[in-house]
Amino acid sequence: MDEGGIYEEGTPEEIFEQPQKELTRRFIKRLRVLEFAIDTRNFDFLGAGAELDRWCLQNDVSPKEKYRVRLAIEELVQQILLPRLPEGMIHVAVEHAERKEGTTVTVSYAGERFDPKDSENELSYAVLKNTAAEMDYLFDAKERLPNRVIIQIRTE
Repeated sequence: MDEGGIYEEGTPEEIFEQPQKELTRRFIKRLRVLEFAIDTRNFDFLGAGAELDRWCLQNDVSPKEKYRVRLAIEELVQQILLPRLPEGMIHVAVEHAERKEGTTVTVSYAGERFDPKDSENELSYAVLKNTAAEMDYLFDAKERLPNRVIIQIRTE
């Protein structure tokens, strides 16, 4: 059942593989989610940071994990993507699992295929890698935002 009270049918595999089933995946995994869209270079990063701080406090995200989430977003979005991308079109989703599965940051963005590891900003990429337990890059040309970086935040 999604937030609108509509039942979604399918096997668990189908539910998790199809993007329109995102609400079901979040509900089943009991994820707490914070999302924002960066559609201009004048995006209010200070306001987003304050919102992230409140969200982390409300969802019992540890201070270390919160710091790593902020650092991952700053390095990937502000230092690697914004200088390279045309005006905006970046979506950030932070998911925190209640069941000690940790926190994941997913950044989706427009433009041609661009894996952040190919960035000329080696320092920002090294800092980004240091925040991650795992980091994956995916590209799907059929999507509105075809580039996606998924970062599982380090907890130790």
